[in-house]
Amino acid sequence: MDDEPLSEWAKRRDERIGRLRAFPLVSGDDPKASHLNPDFPRAIQRWNGDTWEPHGTAANLAEAQRLLHPRDERPPTDPAPEPQPLRAGRGQHRDPRPGE
Repeated sequence: MDDEPLSEWAKRRDERIGRLRAFPLVSGDDPKASHLNPDFPRAIQRWNGDTWEPHGTAANLAEAQRLLHPRDERPPTDPAPEPQPLRAGRGQHRDPRPGE
């Protein structure tokens, strides 16, 4: 029996462990979509490989997004490329004008 499909599945499952998600702490029938009620506090949950478990809270949607998607604050090590000015002419992908 080939264990390749099972090992691939296990690898994909293990890659998701530690993943975070946030949802608004609203009551009753209020909408629970993540983009609605941006000023409401958020519950942060962490995937442990079997179930979502409580991980923390955020004061609002903006703080939750900073927790879920942290940015790398280090400046880039490569300098930005120099802009290339446009050259004269019409380019090779254009059809010639009549009489050219």
